[in-house]
Amino acid sequence: MNQAIPPDPRIASLEAENQALRARMAFLLEQVERNHDIMCRHQAFDLEIVGASTFPELIGTIFRTLPVISDLDGVTLSLLDEDDDIVLVMEKLGVDFSAFPQLLFVHAVAELGFAAPKPVAEGEAALPPMPLLGAFDAAVHGPRFPGIDALRSVALVPLLRNKRLIGSLNLASSDVTRFTPALGTDFIKHMASIIAICLENVISNEMLKYIGLTDSLTGVYNRRYIDRRLLEEIARARRQNYCISCMYIDIDHFKLVNDTYGHQGGDEVLREVATRIRTELRRSDALGRFGGEEFVVLLIDADLDSATFVAERIRASIAGTMFDLPGSAQAWVSVSIGVASLEADAALLPIETVAQQLVAHADQALYQAKADGRNKVVSWQAQSG
Repeated sequence: MNQAIPPDPRIASLEAENQALRARMAFLLEQVERNHDIMCRHQAFDLEIVGASTFPELIGTIFRTLPVISDLDGVTLSLLDEDDDIVLVMEKLGVDFSAFPQLLFVHAVAELGFAAPKPVAEGEAALPPMPLLGAFDAAVHGPRFPGIDALRSVALVPLLRNKRLIGSLNLASSDVTRFTPALGTDFIKHMASIIAICLENVISNEMLKYIGLTDSLTGVYNRRYIDRRLLEEIARARRQNYCISCMYIDIDHFKLVNDTYGHQGGDEVLREVATRIRTELRRSDALGRFGGEEFVVLLIDADLDSATFVAERIRASIAGTMFDLPGSAQAWVSVSIGVASLEADAALLPIETVAQQLVAHADQALYQAKADGRNKVVSWQAQSG
């Protein structure tokens, strides 16, 4: 009778090892596919932010896309803005910061929380700050993630341009093991470098745009901006059915100001007039210098009566208090203002024609104010009716 051959333990060991290798191979293939998918999503993200042409477009893309492709529970940006230049320019260009609660501004490098560069040998460049990874501390990290709860780990990644710290990319997860001090940082440093480049480029372009649309002496918009904005506002007013008014403002006897106090005195008068006008306006309104001593104001969603009331406040503000000029001099200054509003039949005409007529009517009312003795407000419809 044949006896059964006992199983060879070596074969069993090889089969077990083979199964383990197959499982390991399947796991690695799954990881490769997952990493390839992550890489493709991040490459698409890089291309999207590189293609962003405006500040809101770039910021919106970062906050909308990065949490999804990186499976994060919190993504914010802290930008260094020591003198509020970025905030001021972006607001001037119409950026609504309330739409981006994840965008934070700090006024000093120390507020970003990175360690100061360590001393190095003479002649060597200081080492850049490194990312900070670890457990979430509400007292330390909470202000960086406003309104985001249940966070367990964070990564604060410096945004660097030419070895200069411009902000930080703040990442957070509800997984306590997601960001630990032992984790490699090459990937998030690369991501932060792309974001830093895009931020600097877009901010620089927006600054240039702002400079091209503003008057360097007074800081208000220039004629190019007002002409463009007027077309946009007329089109919007037609869609949303509201009124637009225009003021044409001229400083009375400005040549006499220059002759008496010199061009420095005249420049100071122009700056102060712009300031007093701006004080009486809403954020939605637009003030521009049309050249010389002339200013134009666009009042959004304001009829003729409302615009005339604001114009009278402006006139009184300028005429009511003396102007301090260089050399301890003081002067009384007044303005004449013409006011006009969109007419009922404006919707039947091309937008360009309506824009030209609106400014021309305000200018005609200004001419009448000058003829009536200056330091006056005249409504075009009232004086032509």
